Amino acid sequence: PVRRQRASSNFNSARWATIASATVKKHRDIIVIGASAGGLPALLELVRAFPADMPAALFIVVHTSAEGPGLLAALLDRAGAMPAAAAEDGQAVAPGRIYVAPPNRHLLLEEGRIKLAPGPKENGFRPAVDPLFRTAARSYGRRVIGVVLSGGLDDGTAGLGLIKRMGGVALAQDPADAMYASMPASAAANVALDFVLPARTMGAKLVELCGVELTGEAVMPDSAQHDIAEHGDQALLHDAVPGVATPFTCPECGGALWEQRERQQLRYRCHVGHAYTGDGLLFANDSELESALWWAVRSLEESAALHRRLARHATERHLAGVAETYEAKAGECEKHSCVIRGVLEGEVQARANGDDATILAAPKKLRGRGRRNGRAKAPDLRKA
Repeated sequence: PVRRQRASSNFNSARWATIASATVKKHRDIIVIGASAGGLPALLELVRAFPADMPAALFIVVHTSAEGPGLLAALLDRAGAMPAAAAEDGQAVAPGRIYVAPPNRHLLLEEGRIKLAPGPKENGFRPAVDPLFRTAARSYGRRVIGVVLSGGLDDGTAGLGLIKRMGGVALAQDPADAMYASMPASAAANVALDFVLPARTMGAKLVELCGVELTGEAVMPDSAQHDIAEHGDQALLHDAVPGVATPFTCPECGGALWEQRERQQLRYRCHVGHAYTGDGLLFANDSELESALWWAVRSLEESAALHRRLARHATERHLAGVAETYEAKAGECEKHSCVIRGVLEGEVQARANGDDATILAAPKKLRGRGRRNGRAKAPDLRKA
């Protein structure tokens, strides 16, 4: 039974409501799922296993572009018995429903309701998995079941660790079963997972976990603090820098990055709130580097073309020496352009062979599994 407590003049009634609700609930009824590249087939497997009267609410984040059509909710709605729809800001949470993060909004949870936020991207994405997992753990404690499915890099690992520390259950797709192993492999390497399962059996396990009665003393959730994914940070204005200063800059805004240690992970955050894991920052920097190299190729080839145009003009004016100088400069530009193109082609080939940053987080024995049974790699949902 819930102990009754007389509210004193300074007692936070909202906090008491959160504690009372967490105490009354006798089973896990909040399931949060994160996925990226290759996650759609796994999600379809899961929802097919859920009954229409599932005694839990599901919340799903899949990395998508801001301009994406947002078709995931409709696909999941047709795939299983549970109704699925895009989440709405301020919407009340109800069991037996699937809530999908819409494009370009973080999906956050408060006690009893949903919040959509346009806050800073994390690991280059909005929506990102970690904000959903963090806010679920803080608002619902041990009532939460967290799931990491197929995807590149390691978004979701830190949030899944918090779910586990707050008394919830942590699951990940078997990396050998995932089209892209990095996200579940990172979760397995950094979080004391309760289950590592293939997608075809994970749905039944989630249904089973929702039916287990909770016993013992709970770690009380605390949703009082605002998550950084809501509105970002104002660290400089409050003279509260978020960690140890580094020489690195934020790929999103160009601001300074501070390093934070979260359990076994290194994380980086700028003072306005953009956040990256170590591998996420590497990937973002690699993308910036590629853009810079292509910019250099374009600039050199334009310069070569302009030098040749000026050389022809000098030849028409019978200025052989000037024309020769222009031709020599054009040749130098073309030579440098060829060198940079060679570097870029090597990078593209390395990525085609499965050596890119999207799988660096996976153990060596799990790398190179993007192509199995003669099937090509799944399309990257981050670019869908």
